[in-house]
Amino acid sequence: MERRQFIQLGAAALLGACAPSIPRPATPLDAAAFRAERRFADLQYGKIAYVERGSGPAAVFLHGAPLNGFQWRGAIERLAGLRRCIALDFMGLGYSEVPAAQSVAPAAQVAMVAALMDALGIADADLVASDSGGAVAQLFAVAHPDRVRTLLLTDCDVEPDSPPAKVKPAIEMARAGTLADATAKWLTDPQLARSTFGAAVYRDPSQLADATIAYYVTPLVSSPVRRAQYHAFHVGLEPNPLAGVTAALARSTIPVRIVWGDADDIFVLADAEYLDRSFPRSRGIRRVPGGKLFFPEEFPDVIAEEARRLWAANR
Repeated sequence: MERRQFIQLGAAALLGACAPSIPRPATPLDAAAFRAERRFADLQYGKIAYVERGSGPAAVFLHGAPLNGFQWRGAIERLAGLRRCIALDFMGLGYSEVPAAQSVAPAAQVAMVAALMDALGIADADLVASDSGGAVAQLFAVAHPDRVRTLLLTDCDVEPDSPPAKVKPAIEMARAGTLADATAKWLTDPQLARSTFGAAVYRDPSQLADATIAYYVTPLVSSPVRRAQYHAFHVGLEPNPLAGVTAALARSTIPVRIVWGDADDIFVLADAEYLDRSFPRSRGIRRVPGGKLFFPEEFPDVIAEEARRLWAANR
């Protein structure tokens, strides 16, 4: 066993002994409750939607595509007793309202996150990120290293796999202007959403409720401008937004924990291993058996457990 692996295993055992237990969630955040708690921050980029629960040091949750902050509802239910949890909606996805000419590329998302933190009076935060949100988190950690206390990454882009091969058909549909039409079909045929998109990214797509599908899809296709921005979000994933980032990550002092679905065939385990090698202060990888890309939505206890351990070790 290599020395680094031995240290990581020992640290994991110690953290497991020290981390507080996960409490039962308070009021469940279903789609109706999440909608009721939605707020907007008026920024130079537009009106950025977010949901906030809890108090204390801030934790900012960055979602994947085509999802929005609702992806993190289970995690923030469980972590609001420890953190001021903020689940935002990226520009071009979710319920954020931005001008038609506003860039929704990853670099613009990084600037928006920094501006949102400023508007909410947040000097620094623990970041929790998934999928394309993980790419934004890496770029944010490089651009604003002093504003990131810790970084919890789930299945997401890495420099040599961004965008991954299985996302490229969606990018091509976005370029052709057909992605929004295809996505809109999920509103009238939720079973189609479960059997296609759901089967690709959830271990149990039958648990993808009609209300959840509607919460995700409705804003994406609600107007010609929103459809164009949904397309622009995907087109902005090429060329590789993470080109050159690994060299910068190698200088990072941010504590990082990686949690990865071992059944994900979009971002494979080799990507997790790449991240583990790239961050000098990586605390290793936790593999989630049977987990696919959006396992955090199905297994919020895993996210809460890993976040609490990471945060407890870096007070």
